[in-house]
Amino acid sequence: MSLCLEKLKTYLFRDFNTFTMIRRYCLFGILISVLSCSLHAQEKMEWFGDAKLGIFIHWGIYAVNGIDESWSFFNNYISHEDYLRQLEGFTAEKFDPDAWANLIKSSGAQYTVITSKHHDGVALWDTEMGGISVVDQSPAGRDLIEPFVSAMRKNGLKVGLYYSLPDWSYDDYTHHTRTVKRYDIDDDPERWNSFLEYYQGQLDELSRKFDPDLYWFDGDWEHSEAEWEAVKVRARLLEHNPNVIINARLKGQGDYATPEQGVPITRPESKYWELCMTMNDSWGYQGNDQNYKSPYQIIRIFADVISMGGNLLLDIGPKADGTIPPEQLRILNELGRWTARHKEAIYGTKSGLPQGHFYGPTTLSSAQSVLYLFLPHPPKGPVVLKGIKNKINRIRVVGDGTKLSHTVIGKMYWSEIPGIIYIDIPTQNMDEQMTVIAIQLDGPVDLYREDGQAIESN
Repeated sequence: MSLCLEKLKTYLFRDFNTFTMIRRYCLFGILISVLSCSLHAQEKMEWFGDAKLGIFIHWGIYAVNGIDESWSFFNNYISHEDYLRQLEGFTAEKFDPDAWANLIKSSGAQYTVITSKHHDGVALWDTEMGGISVVDQSPAGRDLIEPFVSAMRKNGLKVGLYYSLPDWSYDDYTHHTRTVKRYDIDDDPERWNSFLEYYQGQLDELSRKFDPDLYWFDGDWEHSEAEWEAVKVRARLLEHNPNVIINARLKGQGDYATPEQGVPITRPESKYWELCMTMNDSWGYQGNDQNYKSPYQIIRIFADVISMGGNLLLDIGPKADGTIPPEQLRILNELGRWTARHKEAIYGTKSGLPQGHFYGPTTLSSAQSVLYLFLPHPPKGPVVLKGIKNKINRIRVVGDGTKLSHTVIGKMYWSEIPGIIYIDIPTQNMDEQMTVIAIQLDGPVDLYREDGQAIESN
């Protein structure tokens, strides 16, 4: 930039005042450009921040034997040959993308992410870049991503594609199993460049064929940002679609954080984040894993996540024939009942109160004038809320409309500290999973966050 200005000064503008004016216009233009890029980045993330709930789908040949996706052979629990033999049983004969879309939409999810290719290298679409695909090497014999994307979009759902950066089955990839490495990049850079061309070509295919709203990358730990050419890949994806969202696992080039399984205790630093979590202990279908979380447990986790301003990406693992296990159907149906009743407290909300004001999850309306309290357990007495300076206009049960009474105690006329609010909750209006109540304030929430006050005059 400085070199450009010097050339302009020397060759084009003999008058220093004219040069100074041009420089100011240039810098102003750069500032406007930076602000425009920042505004666009914020705008493209709006739907994601408002969505709150997504459904993750791990579907692949690992469902045939009900074993760990990709990791089974990588960790030497099964040979690579035996793992790939599952291709013979992957039929997808009962795959009904419209039924999937209806189920996902009815669960309350606003978006979905499906494994287009896991670390095993088995693509679920008709790739022209080589490698393994269910189109060419399984009884399924067709592209499974195309009808999936079509059905989801027909139902108004945003579509994300999971894509594994590593391909442990591809001959030109560095790693094969935990104990077998094919080569080092420094020793064979041409081979690595061949792999880069392969995986980036597949991403070009996915962008061109399906134009996803979101890319969910995985597996970036095996190489550096430079080795993956992550900056180049991000630019390539954005060139196709400037509004595409990228998760944090493209080695330093993501738009949002993706913690996995464990619920954060404090809010992640990233403005946008998403917890991906299984219903049981497995990502893909495993018939012997019956350790399912209860609907209440999943709803409680969901409430904790949105209370901290995040999204929940809840996983399902369809069977090899394309059917979804009944246990997962049951959970999604109950989740859908609950989200439908409490949608105003979920979608488009902001993170709730800091710890100490209420013993449970909370969210705020977009204008921050309605406070939603999620009651983790049926209360045996009044619900307690502290540190709210606002006047309360009304309290009601979400999805029911019943008005609730409240009392304020401990508010001294000489003190700025607000009193403690006790809200009476009638047991007959309780949701069977988790009740939510709405507190309508006289303006944006105003919190008392000090450490107390002593009387000085009376």
